[in-house]
Amino acid sequence: MTSDINASTSKHLNGKYAIVGVGETTYRRGSTETTRNLATWAIGNALDDAGLEASDVDGMLSYSGNDSAMSTFVAGDLGMRLNFYMDVHGGGSSTEALTGIAIGVIEAGMCNTVAIFRAMNGFTQVRIGGTGARSAAPITGDQVHMRAYGWQSAGQMFAPTFMRHMYDYGTTPEQVAHVKVAHSKHASNNPKAYYKQRYTVEDVVSSRIICKPLHLLDCCVETDNATCIIVTRAQRARDLKQPLVRIRSVVGRCSKPRIDMHYQHGPISTVAGHYAKNILWPNAGVGPEDIDVTGSYDAFTFTTMLQLEDYGFCKKGEGGEYVSSGIIELGGKRPNNTSGGHLCEGYTHGMNMVIENVRQLRGEVDDSCPIGPDGKRQHTYDYSEAGCRQVRDAELTANLGWANPATGSAMVMQKG
Repeated sequence: MTSDINASTSKHLNGKYAIVGVGETTYRRGSTETTRNLATWAIGNALDDAGLEASDVDGMLSYSGNDSAMSTFVAGDLGMRLNFYMDVHGGGSSTEALTGIAIGVIEAGMCNTVAIFRAMNGFTQVRIGGTGARSAAPITGDQVHMRAYGWQSAGQMFAPTFMRHMYDYGTTPEQVAHVKVAHSKHASNNPKAYYKQRYTVEDVVSSRIICKPLHLLDCCVETDNATCIIVTRAQRARDLKQPLVRIRSVVGRCSKPRIDMHYQHGPISTVAGHYAKNILWPNAGVGPEDIDVTGSYDAFTFTTMLQLEDYGFCKKGEGGEYVSSGIIELGGKRPNNTSGGHLCEGYTHGMNMVIENVRQLRGEVDDSCPIGPDGKRQHTYDYSEAGCRQVRDAELTANLGWANPATGSAMVMQKG
């Protein structure tokens, strides 16, 4: 019943809001900047991308894991005065969720244009596994339970879900390794990507085990970077610099019946997308079969596979076959993470995949294609080594955010 209520009350927002600016820093290791500096860099790039001045933005949202800067400090550095701001604790499910909040606060008349940013020195300072020059916050509360079982890192916490899927459905590491293969091909055509090397299935499964069934090459890259998207009304977006990219539907931090020990309720091999899809697709007015490009969170190869399955891109249990079929590669029916995603481009807790899909819908992905007389890339749609990564005639994209198996967010965007 809850999903039906959400669908019936949110359809009027379909297409009413847009992402008008996107920006990021470089994806690198060895940052010498603070996260505050990185944030101003990324937001400044997003403002330039949108053709906006700092004074045009009066709302700001950010997310972090005790590893970033506050919105008010960043806004002050940029010369913005905010009518609304909020800094939340969160990771991979945050970009889409905060996009929904931005829509809500603009709809409520609290502000007009919202910049959403994520700034992190994810390799040089706070590393997700708890190591690095600056450790994360002390372990307290429910985390004490997880520590007792060795569930300190994301890989350790998620591995039981991955293993159970293999047990339930016969999914193999070789099948899921195709996610890394596809994303590495995409990254090889991306001048911004931290890792540009193309990998084979054999490369993945012969790399050392980190936490069974995860090999080293099943795991994402750690980088220092900041990213930003800017949200406003579609009506206003028509007067701005970039082609219109509308938001058709958002799901924000939808969860399984419980998230601390989600395996105690429902199949452990089922993730939050099983529930989120009942909000995402009805509100968007489209289904998975209509989507041209996906951005399925790839903290690990397995997270991409599980989400594509539970959001309905294939039947339950057929995720391994789906990702190993060639569908998710450029040139396939529905490419996924065409920038290389977290596995290869850089780790941003989800925002770089939204940025990439915005650019796909604009038809302006930055790759190795030649620049024409009009200053725009002349995409060849040749996805060979050091070639193109623009998807031909992309009209609809879906981003599938992930925090953990029990929590996820999602968003559908449309060209024009």
